[in-house]
Amino acid sequence: MPEEASAADKEAAAGPLAAFLAHLGHERRLSPLTLTNYRRDLERIGAWREGAGLGLDWAAMTPEEVRRYVAWRHRGGAGGKTLQRELSSLRSLFKYLLREGRLGCNPALGIRAPKTERKLPVTFEADQLCALLDQAQSEDPLALRDRAMIELFYSSGLRLAELVSINLNDIDLEDASLEVLGKGAKSRRVPVGAQAIEAVRRWHRVRGQLASAGETALFVSQRGRRINPRTVEQRLQHWAAEQGAGRHLHPHLLRHSFASHLLESSGDLRAVQELLGHANIGTTQIYTHLDFQHLAQVYDQAHPRARRKDRAADD
Repeated sequence: MPEEASAADKEAAAGPLAAFLAHLGHERRLSPLTLTNYRRDLERIGAWREGAGLGLDWAAMTPEEVRRYVAWRHRGGAGGKTLQRELSSLRSLFKYLLREGRLGCNPALGIRAPKTERKLPVTFEADQLCALLDQAQSEDPLALRDRAMIELFYSSGLRLAELVSINLNDIDLEDASLEVLGKGAKSRRVPVGAQAIEAVRRWHRVRGQLASAGETALFVSQRGRRINPRTVEQRLQHWAAEQGAGRHLHPHLLRHSFASHLLESSGDLRAVQELLGHANIGTTQIYTHLDFQHLAQVYDQAHPRARRKDRAADD
């Protein structure tokens, strides 16, 4: 059994950690919550080292010890994201100690956390969602607005912030297209389906009953100004309950459904990437949960080396 660390050892170990946390608070001006997270992560690592009999000297920590800690935490059920954060805290501490001349190298560099398994997005079945959208609707202005928002979400795969930011001149009803301002202030032009165009036309006819003079937003609240994202979420839930959807409806569920249904039908990952406004195609690949038999059939039909020659006649 390892000897219990002396009070002097603990005080010596706490010194670098306390100095690092003070650096984060005073020099980098991180929030109290962020400081709490750093402290919790590093104190957990310190407690593990003490329990493993490795001592409390941060400068003595080796890459092998870092790997052992990650493996221990992973066996205990810690997920990839948690371990990524803890490793980031550890790297930041060592970077500080390097700057202060208390360390020769950063033993946490190059060590990665186990990958977190990405869960498939939850989606509506295409037939189920279309059946809900095809139900009779009210002519009330709010109902027409909500229907137009839902149709646009599903028709064009919009993010919540993108839908809220749409202005009247961003959508071309004749050309059936929409200019979207996405993440990083990057704009993209996306097509709009016929059903969504019709829903927006119907909303256009009554929009003046709600919109304030001079308001440029396509979708407005009862107060006449650009609709708030939280209001959109609440209205989608209200619509789903009225239509008997039987499940929680939110903007990203409609975006997920758009991507999944389009990819299942086309198999064109690059096109879906462009429509969603993903900078990295790896983000889009989460939607590639196509039926394997369908993929195998496409492969057999398309790949020039997929089908074996019938050699029975030659035998």
